Amino acid sequence: MPTVLRKGPYRFHFYSREPGEPPHIHVARDDCEAKFWLRPLILAKNYGLPANEIPKILGIIRKNQQALLEAWEKFHEQP
Repeated sequence: MPTVLRKGPYRFHFYSREPGEPPHIHVARDDCEAKFWLRPLILAKNYGLPANEIPKILGIIRKNQQALLEAWEKFHEQP
């Protein structure tokens, strides 16, 4: 599970075993995690992150969206 960005308490990463899913990023803090679709940028699932942190995380993703999409595509390229 490569980490592609760290910002404050958040770690932005991918899982390697999620075939067939559209581009997305997982965001973890402490024992909480959320999954965000990158196109369009929306919250897919939330596993314990406080609701008041979601807008802040969306802002971080929005600022880094192109780099995250490029990292997703590079990581999930077929050999």
